Amino acid sequence: MLINGLVIRPGERVMTRLVISRLPSRTVIDVPVYVYRAQEPGPTVLLMAGMHGDEVNGIETIRRLVRRDLLQPLRGTIIAIPILNIYGFLNFSREVPDGKDVNRSFPGNPRGSLASRVAHRFMREIMPLVDYGIDFHTGGAARANMPQVRCLLGEDEQTDALAAAFAAPFTLHASLRPGSLREAAMQQGRRIIVYETGESLRLDETGIELAIAGTFRVLHHLGMVPNAVPAAQPSIVCRRHTWLRAKFAGLFRSHVQNGQFLEKGQVYGSVADPYGEGTVRLESPTAGFVIGLNHMPVVNQGDALVHIAWPDNLPPGRTEHWPHLLEAPPKSKEEDEEQV
Repeated sequence: MLINGLVIRPGERVMTRLVISRLPSRTVIDVPVYVYRAQEPGPTVLLMAGMHGDEVNGIETIRRLVRRDLLQPLRGTIIAIPILNIYGFLNFSREVPDGKDVNRSFPGNPRGSLASRVAHRFMREIMPLVDYGIDFHTGGAARANMPQVRCLLGEDEQTDALAAAFAAPFTLHASLRPGSLREAAMQQGRRIIVYETGESLRLDETGIELAIAGTFRVLHHLGMVPNAVPAAQPSIVCRRHTWLRAKFAGLFRSHVQNGQFLEKGQVYGSVADPYGEGTVRLESPTAGFVIGLNHMPVVNQGDALVHIAWPDNLPPGRTEHWPHLLEAPPKSKEEDEEQV
């Protein structure tokens, strides 16, 4: 296997750095890439986070996997990239300095914008080696996502199998977006699923532990690790989902939680005039699960407030709230040294 000009042989584990560019101060910007190869041949799996620099939950997920030395496959290869967008990470930002989104810039251009150059380097060095991948994300801005996998459902058996193996609390059908990593991967016959949890710049402990457990289930499904903790509950599959948006500007107060089931007509929040002249109660036009929630108190007309999903396989005995959706699997016995 050749990455970044470095030959990596079976049984080796290495860390190499993809040099992306330099800051005006001449500081080199590079992307650390961890590669773990088994002696026995098998698939190559990509674990990547930090496409958006402020989405810290994926970064922390891969950091724990690397720190705890949990990425030693029985066969095949694991490529782990904790942070792709170093620029955004340093600036607490979703974008790179030119204001563009890396995840709308694939497959990239070596002479294009900075985001396009980052995407091109990844596509040239990493993507040709990958068979399957998990792209870890976090809700943007002040929007918190319920732990969920997003992928194209019902169009590719291997992608469906990856999502089922991960077994996140929710599995959503999500169309391919132009310029996204998933679209670029699909065009090359590679299967990538996206895992989302929490909101930007805040660690979601439950979502992180669910991410680690789901990753191991995917690796176990591919025969790369000997065992994995089964999911506590079957994933709730949703092929239809939409955001409820603000019809009025003002101060938004939510009356619901992520994972809660909303009945049609149920009040899910209110928008108040900041000068105390009135308040509008917000009623849900449909029933469904809350899988995303805006925590920003000041909203404008059209802002996304609550993400609602209609389940394909609604579990029996429905109740107002599903506590099991927020239960993380037991933590690893190995504790981080950072706790000392």
